[in-house]
Amino acid sequence: MVDERENKRYLPDVPFPDNLRAYPDLEDCLQGARDILVVVPSHGLRDTLTRIKPLLGPDSRVCWATKGFELSTGKLPHQVAAEVLGPDIPVAVLSGPTFAKEVGAGLPTAMTIASHDHEFAQALAVAISSDNFRAYTSDDIIGVEVGGAVKNALAIGAGMSDGLGFGANTRIALINRGLVELMRLGVALGAKKETFMGLAGMGDLVLTCTDNLSRNRRMGLALAAGKTIEEAQEEIQQVVEGVKAAKAVHEVAEELGVEMPIVNQVYRILYEGVSPRAAVEALMSRELKPESDHH
Repeated sequence: MVDERENKRYLPDVPFPDNLRAYPDLEDCLQGARDILVVVPSHGLRDTLTRIKPLLGPDSRVCWATKGFELSTGKLPHQVAAEVLGPDIPVAVLSGPTFAKEVGAGLPTAMTIASHDHEFAQALAVAISSDNFRAYTSDDIIGVEVGGAVKNALAIGAGMSDGLGFGANTRIALINRGLVELMRLGVALGAKKETFMGLAGMGDLVLTCTDNLSRNRRMGLALAAGKTIEEAQEEIQQVVEGVKAAKAVHEVAEELGVEMPIVNQVYRILYEGVSPRAAVEALMSRELKPESDHH
């Protein structure tokens, strides 16, 4: 990457800006940095923050674009960060709806930054916004993180439905009822309901469920075509967060007693060998009830 000034493997044909430097050593990289953005998969967050902690300065601030519950503990990224970094370091979370390929190509994109530290959120928004990249701020870290975690699992379901040829009506039903599940879990964890109507909720969910740039959607399409998780993973070549997310979300929902039938079926397909067709049929044959449930 240093020689080629681009990431040929994951983001080919997008040259690095002149002021972007790559460092092989974490200590060199963080020398004198005030704001640190961590972008690793959820299973690597705790380890990365642990390595960063001794290198932080007195005025360091940390943000992450990591999505998903920690599998071993069921904790959200901000809870992992609080455990590792302590309560005194300002933190923030960055979330979509963003596909890297389109951002890299300079296409207009909007995203969300959530933090309890308004000054930090605002400073980050200003720092990363440009003519075609716009950051909105929020103070609902839990809502933004839950949106980022659950939508990946739901997108696998949407991909499977499309791959089986169930059509646009089924897809929108899955997305819409998926949003209801997402809100149920978020509210149970302390999020604000209105966050899920925003970019990090409905925006990210619709994007991830409907566009083939989404790795999670492509995983669903591959499973519908009869491929194994391993074969699909091999084909996609990048971390498909929704596979782990389905397990973590399923477990957190069970623990809290939150009903999430779509996530539950995606979990059953991925971990219990249920066929995608049988799972969709199980969803359609559930007991009929009012649309706006309050539990």
